[in-house]
Amino acid sequence: MDEKRPWLRFYGDIPPSIDYPQVTMYEALKQTVEKTPDALAYDFFGTTATYRQFAAEIDRCADALAALGLKQGDRMTISMPTCPQAIVCFYAINKLGGVASMIHPLSTASEIEFYLNLSQSRFALTLDAFYGKFKEVETRTGLERLILARIPDYLGWVKRLGFNLTKGRKIPSVPDDSLTIWWREMMGRNDPSAPKAATGFKDLAVILYSGGTTGTPKGIMLSNENFICEGMQVSVFGNLASEDAILAILPVFHGFGLGVCINAAFMGGAKSILVPQFTPEDVAKLIRSKRPNFIVGVPTLFEALSRSERFRNSDLSCITAAFSGADTLPRVVKERFEAVVRKQGGHSQLREGYGLTEAVTAIMAMPMSEYREGSVGIPFPDMDAKIVARGTTESLSPGEEGEICISGPAVMIGYLDNAEETAKTLKTHADGRIWLHTGDVGTMDPDGFFYFKLREKRMIKSSGMNVYPAQVEDLLYKHPAVLEACVIGVPDEKQVERVKAFVVLNDPEKAGTALEKELIDFCRKDLIKWSCPREIEFRSELPLTLVGKVAFNELVLEEIEKLKGEGKFSDGNK
Repeated sequence: MDEKRPWLRFYGDIPPSIDYPQVTMYEALKQTVEKTPDALAYDFFGTTATYRQFAAEIDRCADALAALGLKQGDRMTISMPTCPQAIVCFYAINKLGGVASMIHPLSTASEIEFYLNLSQSRFALTLDAFYGKFKEVETRTGLERLILARIPDYLGWVKRLGFNLTKGRKIPSVPDDSLTIWWREMMGRNDPSAPKAATGFKDLAVILYSGGTTGTPKGIMLSNENFICEGMQVSVFGNLASEDAILAILPVFHGFGLGVCINAAFMGGAKSILVPQFTPEDVAKLIRSKRPNFIVGVPTLFEALSRSERFRNSDLSCITAAFSGADTLPRVVKERFEAVVRKQGGHSQLREGYGLTEAVTAIMAMPMSEYREGSVGIPFPDMDAKIVARGTTESLSPGEEGEICISGPAVMIGYLDNAEETAKTLKTHADGRIWLHTGDVGTMDPDGFFYFKLREKRMIKSSGMNVYPAQVEDLLYKHPAVLEACVIGVPDEKQVERVKAFVVLNDPEKAGTALEKELIDFCRKDLIKWSCPREIEFRSELPLTLVGKVAFNELVLEEIEKLKGEGKFSDGNK
């Protein structure tokens, strides 16, 4: 047995190492096209494309982008839900040697301005509904061209008519503007054929975003190597092939959605069923009609499905694998989902995985042949993991609690324009290898199975999304009524954690529901909805540590005790 990789004996037919093509993502996708040209690559509400058709769309998009002036090294922001335009553009940018900067389509104008400037994006793609926010920040950024897409672009005429009569009617009309070009117009042009750029395996390809201890989002630089290796690892570990279909419920701005539901599926030649907006009823409909066998998501997704009447009454015999990541999976959620699947003809266990955006996304999971209570599984091929004493590079023995560190080809290049944070996170250990210090606390058992305990960084996970308390607090402090603020995550059955703020006012007599609503609305102007407090409690003072810092952990414990008193929380929930 390999003492440093004891998990290898649980691999079964999974190879411990993979022969990765030393190419770009675009070229890796083209290799899949050559192997399975007639297999379906994606399905978007009944609009489908084979791998051959998908590749032709990517090439046509690359021709159009090159004609607009996108060249090797340029950054382009994609601010889209999970839909064909987003994934076609993603690989087209890669063909031209550009860098795709992926952001949430519901980002506020101030967030868009920040992301455009940090990434230095000259181009952007978004939906017509969000034109106004990009236009608002145009003069304060380097944005030169804005490509506008419509959801109906890839819908059949019946669904297109239905959309236009409902949601489409609420979208403001877009005026004539030299900044914009419409997706359908762009894709319908006959532009000169654009050659593939001379970029390589190790070159920067994607920027995803994560917050930090300061609360300011950081750009995570990921290479072609990172995405190809992580995608192929997931594909091999899950045995994805052309007869498989995966539900792409998770958004493409998120490493989990882009890395697993999209890129990993394409590396293995599987079909990705694109879901632009999650509702349990819509997903249950898709499972009934499309029969996917792979479902991956965050705990709140599986909880919502388990509560859906439509899902509970669907034939679920198609589901052969279900994986939960991005947050700790409460046992009650796991058991409830598995019970529904069993009752409806399926046999899949809901298994946990582990990953982080600094390594694209998932880099370990529970193997199909094994299950261990509370474990997030074993590392994928070519990925190494270990536990080190916090604040050091010293490896700990099995069972000892410390910081989870990972190494391997999925680990990021570094943080964009942030050498200091990069140096804190990527460290060379005594073995001469670069290890990513995750900031997450965990243990490893003697067989190499890892157990995630908690996040060392102060971070809230709401509906699977990262919320950075310092960012919310910083905004609250800008309101003239606020003297002090502390933001925490409160355990919540549906969201895993909900955001709550504790505020000390300059004038305590103003405390009340009216000011609470005013402060929440104040946050909504500049923060995405799940970063905004769901409730605000006014206090005369905040608890402090011995060194004078706000003791946010005390507030968390207070909330847990309240929930216990109400019978809404037990130690098994977390």
